[in-house]
Amino acid sequence: MTAREIRVFGDPVLRSVCAPIDEIDDGVRSLIADLVDSVELPGRAGVAAPQIGVAARAFSYNIDGDIGYVINPVLTEVRGEPVPTGEGCLSVPGLWHDALRHPWARVEGIDLEGNPVVLEGEGLLAQALQHETDHLDGMLYLSRLTPEDRRRAMREVRESDWFLT
Repeated sequence: MTAREIRVFGDPVLRSVCAPIDEIDDGVRSLIADLVDSVELPGRAGVAAPQIGVAARAFSYNIDGDIGYVINPVLTEVRGEPVPTGEGCLSVPGLWHDALRHPWARVEGIDLEGNPVVLEGEGLLAQALQHETDHLDGMLYLSRLTPEDRRRAMREVRESDWFLT
């Protein structure tokens, strides 16, 4: 498989609520392989299917060298009050802002064999689980910014050389 090009802010697929994956077939296996290949590149903590142009409920992760994926992930629990957490996104390149994130999170889903997958933790893992499930619901981290930070971030997006007009 291959690392796929990342879609950027302005691409309609990033605003799509992703459909659940109902059947594990060769297309889904190929999607997961591409997600894993795409997240293995340096500096990447997670890649959601819409970021590579597919409106399906799946994401890959790369946290401290632990690489994997989840199909049909559901954010089942968060703990702690949301706190401002420095965050960026491959689909909004070059921007870094404090998004409100819970310090602990759990995601439940399945693997390619239909076996249950549970990921839970704090720190970067908790942040990635929340960030990637947001993608599957058509939300970018910019929506988690304070109104003032969001205005500043949107100005930075409009002024960027990658923005789709």
